[in-house]
Amino acid sequence: MQIGTLARKVGTTPDSIRFYERQGHLPSPERGENGYREYSDADVSRLRLLIGLRQLDLPLDQAAEIAGLCSAGRCDEVSDELRTVLAEKRAEVNRRIDELRFLDRRLAHLSGELGAGAQPRALITGKEDANDSL
Repeated sequence: MQIGTLARKVGTTPDSIRFYERQGHLPSPERGENGYREYSDADVSRLRLLIGLRQLDLPLDQAAEIAGLCSAGRCDEVSDELRTVLAEKRAEVNRRIDELRFLDRRLAHLSGELGAGAQPRALITGKEDANDSL
């Protein structure tokens, strides 16, 4: 199949596929007599896995390495690594959720204080300014 068909099958763009190839994250496909790239079902599987891992927020290099190992029939070798990576990602997501909850509480407080007539500079910096004109 040609690059446009592959892109539609996996939900990406031909430019993204070319990028992955240039970066060495996908092997260069065979070329037809017309010079067009010719992809196989194995390429579809590998690219779907790579995109799926990226959607889990894994770094591109790591996602490509895992996808490459799986496409080489070595998925069982990456299971332990993937479990560790997923646990680390979940911890990071939970940390970010906590940070966003704190930010939301702070924004709500600032909004309420501004609504009550408080000066923004003092609210944001935590310091009073006699010349506060904001």
